[in-house]
Amino acid sequence: MGQPESREAQQPQLPPGQRLQRGWPVTHYGPVPRFRPDRWEFRVFGATAEQGRHTWTHDEFTALPYTTVVADLHCVTKFSMLDAEWGGVLARTVAEAAPPAGHVTHVMVWAEYGFSSNLRLSDFLDERTVFATHKDGELLTAEHGFPLRLIVPHLYAWKGPKWVRGIEYMTADRRGFWEERGYHNTGDPWREQRYSYQEEPGDGPGL
Repeated sequence: MGQPESREAQQPQLPPGQRLQRGWPVTHYGPVPRFRPDRWEFRVFGATAEQGRHTWTHDEFTALPYTTVVADLHCVTKFSMLDAEWGGVLARTVAEAAPPAGHVTHVMVWAEYGFSSNLRLSDFLDERTVFATHKDGELLTAEHGFPLRLIVPHLYAWKGPKWVRGIEYMTADRRGFWEERGYHNTGDPWREQRYSYQEEPGDGPGL
C-alpha cells in the first residue's frame, strides 16, 4: 500500500490570493518594544459586567489556564502559515474572568505604542482565539510579539496585534489602528476583505 500524501502534496486550500509560506517572516510597523516584566500589566476595561477595571501582572496572566490551538495564520501581505501550534490563554478564559456587560458588541485590542485592532465580540470569543505566548512549544520571540500576541485564526493576522497589553469592551464599533488607515474593518481572508474600499453596508462603523 502506498503512503498517504502529505498536506503539501495535496496542495492545501488557501484563502484567495494567499501563498504558502515556509518559515515565519517578521512583519511589523515601528520598533520592537522592550519587555519590562515588573511594569507589564494586562488590563480589561470599558463596558465590563462589573463596571470596573480588571488587571493582571505578567505572573498572574501567565498563571491563567494554558491551552494549545492548532491553526493557520493568514497575513494580509499574502503569505499563509499552516498548522502552527499556538499556546497561551484563550480569549474566552479572559472573558470569563473579566466578563463584558450584556450589551457589548465589540472589543478593541490594545497593544504597545497605542496600536489597536477592533473585533466583533463573536470573533473575540471564538473557540480558537488565543492570547499566545508560545508557538510550536517555544516562547514567542520579541520580534513575533513576546510576551503576548493575539491570534484570531479565521481573520487576517493584523486583527491579532503583537505586544498586547489589554482589551476594551465596547457597546459600538470603532476602527482600530490599521482599520483607520485603509484596511478592511472585518478582515475575513476567505472573502478577501483586505481594504476598506471593499466594505459593504454593515461591515464597518457608519456603513
